[in-house]
Amino acid sequence: MRTYGRLLALILILAVVLYPLVWMVGTSVKSPSEIVNNIGLIPRDFTPGNFTSGWTKFDVSFGRFFLNSAMVSLFTVAGNTISCLLAAYALGRLRFRLRGVWFAVMIGTLLLPGHVLIIPQYILFRTLGWVGGDWPYLPLLVPAFLATEAFFVFLIVQFMRGIPRELDEAAVIDGASPYGIFRHVILPLSRPALVTTAIFSFIWTWNDFFRQLVFLSELRDYTAPVALTLFIDSTSESAVGPMFAMSLLSLIPVFLFFVAFQRLLVEGINTSGLKG
Repeated sequence: MRTYGRLLALILILAVVLYPLVWMVGTSVKSPSEIVNNIGLIPRDFTPGNFTSGWTKFDVSFGRFFLNSAMVSLFTVAGNTISCLLAAYALGRLRFRLRGVWFAVMIGTLLLPGHVLIIPQYILFRTLGWVGGDWPYLPLLVPAFLATEAFFVFLIVQFMRGIPRELDEAAVIDGASPYGIFRHVILPLSRPALVTTAIFSFIWTWNDFFRQLVFLSELRDYTAPVALTLFIDSTSESAVGPMFAMSLLSLIPVFLFFVAFQRLLVEGINTSGLKG
């Protein structure tokens, strides 16, 4: 009896978790009248034209927004994995003066909400001519190559602390320099932590809205999350059906990216000291 009770509880929790997704899938193929009247989860008037309407609604194809999101996400993944790995190696394996102080300062930045930093960042990037210029994605990409994501640095440092220092000492005996230790010892063993960093970077960047809304001003430069807001217009009719259709398509890259690397994600979290 206890087993059936647990099974029922799990089914109820699963239903609550999946309800928003099922509702979005149903709404993406509903007619405008059904959406307004909020008639059930399953559409009575199947309207697959919402996908075509959403894809071609603007002067720029929605595919362009997908490409912009993919470009920003992939470059951010590359920047975070490279820069955070180097910063973590310095803070976690090398010995230098004030290392503990710099590590504490880095951890302290986790206490600052991102919205607090957006105004000074905007002023800085605007002073540099990066906002509204020929390279509109610089404010989004350059910080990723400067190890500004303290969470990822901390994650990789925690992972490196689990690598025996005897491996470093053996490499030093063989004549390896700190660069040689990094290349031949630390880098090959850090793959789970790097995959975890890559997955979280991709998901967070793909779903990011606020920073991209602040720094991107031209329609052709918009990413998918920013472009979705264009379907809701206070001065004209809102295209809710096409908006949900494009929202559904926007979930696919994140879902596929997670499914492809979920095993390495779990391994990276478990070996980085972040498990409960």
